[in-house]
Amino acid sequence: MAMSQLWVTVQCVLALSLLGAAINVEIPARAQEVPQLSEEQPATTVEASPVQITGVRVETTEAGLQVVLETANALKVTETRIVGNALIAEIPNAAIAREFSQIDPIEGIALVRVTSLPDSQVQVAITGTDAPPVVEVRSLAQGLGLAVTLGEADTAQDDAIEILVTGEQEEGYRVPDASVGTRTDTPLRDIPQSIQVIPQQVLEDRQARSITEGLENAAGITSVVSPASGRDYFTIRGFENYGGFLLNGVPDPQIANDASFVNAERVEILRGPAATLYGEVGSLSGTINVVTRQPLDYPFYEVSLSAGNYNDYQGTFDFSGPLDESGTALYRLIGSYRSFDTFLDFNESNEIFIAPSLALKLSSNTDLILEGDVNFFNQPNGQTSQPILGTVLENPNGEVSRNFNPAGPSEQDLEINGRVGYRLEHRFNEDWKLRNTFRYSFYDDTDDPILFINDSLADDDRTLNRGFLRGSAYYDTFYLDTDLIGTFSTGGIDHQLLLGASFTSNRINDFGGESGNAPPVDIFDPVFDQTVTVTEQSEGSFTTRNTVGVYIQDQITILDNLKLLLGGRVDFFGETSDDRFTNEETNQSETAFSPRVGIVYQPVASVSLYASYARSFVPTIGRSAGDETFSPERGTQYEIGIKTDITDQLSANLALYDLTRSNVTTPDPENPGFSVQTGRQRSRGVELDISGEISPGWNIIGGYAYTDARVLEDNEIPEGNRLFSAPEHTFSLWTTYRIQDGDLQGLGFGVGVYYLGERWADIANTVELPSFLRTDAAIFYERDRFRAALNFRNLFDVENYTSDYGSGTFVNRGAPFTVLGTVSWQF
Repeated sequence: MAMSQLWVTVQCVLALSLLGAAINVEIPARAQEVPQLSEEQPATTVEASPVQITGVRVETTEAGLQVVLETANALKVTETRIVGNALIAEIPNAAIAREFSQIDPIEGIALVRVTSLPDSQVQVAITGTDAPPVVEVRSLAQGLGLAVTLGEADTAQDDAIEILVTGEQEEGYRVPDASVGTRTDTPLRDIPQSIQVIPQQVLEDRQARSITEGLENAAGITSVVSPASGRDYFTIRGFENYGGFLLNGVPDPQIANDASFVNAERVEILRGPAATLYGEVGSLSGTINVVTRQPLDYPFYEVSLSAGNYNDYQGTFDFSGPLDESGTALYRLIGSYRSFDTFLDFNESNEIFIAPSLALKLSSNTDLILEGDVNFFNQPNGQTSQPILGTVLENPNGEVSRNFNPAGPSEQDLEINGRVGYRLEHRFNEDWKLRNTFRYSFYDDTDDPILFINDSLADDDRTLNRGFLRGSAYYDTFYLDTDLIGTFSTGGIDHQLLLGASFTSNRINDFGGESGNAPPVDIFDPVFDQTVTVTEQSEGSFTTRNTVGVYIQDQITILDNLKLLLGGRVDFFGETSDDRFTNEETNQSETAFSPRVGIVYQPVASVSLYASYARSFVPTIGRSAGDETFSPERGTQYEIGIKTDITDQLSANLALYDLTRSNVTTPDPENPGFSVQTGRQRSRGVELDISGEISPGWNIIGGYAYTDARVLEDNEIPEGNRLFSAPEHTFSLWTTYRIQDGDLQGLGFGVGVYYLGERWADIANTVELPSFLRTDAAIFYERDRFRAALNFRNLFDVENYTSDYGSGTFVNRGAPFTVLGTVSWQF
């Protein structure tokens, strides 16, 4: 498309111009030593045992703020220095069990961070936005107070700085901000749509090793694949979500296919349509944003080892820090190797993952982040789902073994998933900035082994007829966007404006292959013959879908407690497919407009009432009997809700929604073999989630969802049928407690439950999967820079199932009781 090529050229020129302008700006001076903060501080003596810092508080004062380090004994500061706009204070003979950080506690202070150092030291770093702050140290009855006031900017220096690299900055179970809802830095309480964040601490406490495991504490999300598949597909609010994935805010559908979760810092879930922000990736039911660990501005080195049952072994390293003394170049390198079986027979796998990233401060106003990763995932190639007869439903021949793998001893399939890109941000002043992002991602499935698939169960209810596929494909995506973000006022009304445009090119290179029959197998007494008979061959195809999107969003603050959100996006997309067998080329193009409107009212500071309306679209490829191209499938949602801060550390959210899916293709009753777009489906429901700290050391995260998802109109499926894998009730709860002081300080315990109600395996509602309640637990110990943990999943070995992509004849077995031990060191 000429328009696509023009837009790519414009964005590339813009990005290169920003880089060229930024490189000519002077780099800030090197760190300087500064005098002692307080001359009244007495000399430090080395004590036998480090003083334990049991908590950190940041309190607002009339002059600025006060950072309080809570201890049972006195603390002393012996060394201070300035690095850039940061004032660093180091405390000897001290230890902190939980490191602390807070972004933008007040205007003029960008970051407060308290971290451990080697040799029983603790470092306090307070970073100003315009200049290093002024700090006065005060001894408290139980601890140490640092009274902070803003410093004066040096006119010889560059203008204000901004903390862009945010790795390791979420602490605890409550995260107050997420970018997924607006593409801007907006508190969750100000966004008129349901958003839930699974923070890093939860992922670590539960030892989540995939997106699927990470989302088990999110209300209303249900997996539809086997836990042994390596893939992450879900239903959200009752509708399937196969492509609604972001990585660091960038659309990236490839991360659902065997991508590693090792470098994940948190997972953000935006429920309901988000096409106004992300186009067709802003799925009807919800969008999942995986945020990765970013380069740090201090030295950080961590190594971890884990081992579990089913021969599960993994080693991971995570290194980060500055590359120069001025801190203008930061790096991070994360890698892992894992070798594991599963509870299924013939299912040995291994993976190698590496993720480098580099953050460059080109000037005080321009930042560049280069990042990439690649995952080599080697697993047996075969369909592992089991017949419903003998699992969910009774089989006169008995029960199928939980370990039964119908694929048998299969060839290994090497799948490679990776990406590379950059994020460039330039701040013109305090109010306006420009952001440019590029990413190339790919999924390489060209290894070409035989894939054994299930066909049907014979009349004897024990002989499984099998087939096979053999083919290869390469999937890749080019993504480029530019955002202009600014704040201004009109007549006393504040605005935060987002203007942007994006270009996406998704390509599928199907190299073709062959298919046919494989010898059947007795599901109760399996003996595998892997000889295959070819019955059909394919030459493959090459498909390209290009999309150009233009969007605008205005976050309007009418009053301090009344906020309005207005947004809209227009997408122009076209798809071309070349069939290598027929040499025929098919083309299709469409346009879609996606609006979004929301309002937030805050009757008191801790409560937000909101209402919103949003639409989504997904291109539908094909033609009707009248040779007319199909219109995009549309989603329309109305939502109201309440967001509340129960305390400063504990939040809860309640949402009610009505979500309709229209333009669904259904068989054409007058023209067999063709389809019409008269289908409609609807989901209505309620979601409640809670997360945060109840009291010091006691954290909680959980959620409940009621979902009524049904077919409204269809020429084949009866009206009123429930959508597949959409349970009416789901519930999850996970809680931990860490001992705060005494000889057992650092010891912690966790326990949680995960409930999935009855749900249909298929949309025809022929088989209902039973409900189950799974219990998980953990015990861990962390002190200084050492952590050890034991995690138990499915503690009582409860039988559980997941849908097999909506099949009514096959089902996936859930994992039995598993245990995973992990030790990690930071140095």
